[in-house]
Amino acid sequence: MNERQVDLAHTVALGSIDDVDRHEVQELLDTEDPALRTGFRREVQRTEDALATLAELTATPPPAGLRTLVLAAIAADS
Repeated sequence: MNERQVDLAHTVALGSIDDVDRHEVQELLDTEDPALRTGFRREVQRTEDALATLAELTATPPPAGLRTLVLAAIAADS
């Protein structure tokens, strides 16, 4: 895979793909080269796995009073 294809895989994994990139991704997935398709899917999966691990490692519980503040803000808007 070239650098652009790796960037596209990361964009897919992040869920921040636009219509132009989506078209390029579809072309990658429609290619006759099975190694390219497999490599692309593998890179998307590796990136998703890395992001999930990062999220687990950096997760923190919300502040104790957040729920009360959110519910009060909702009630004030109603």
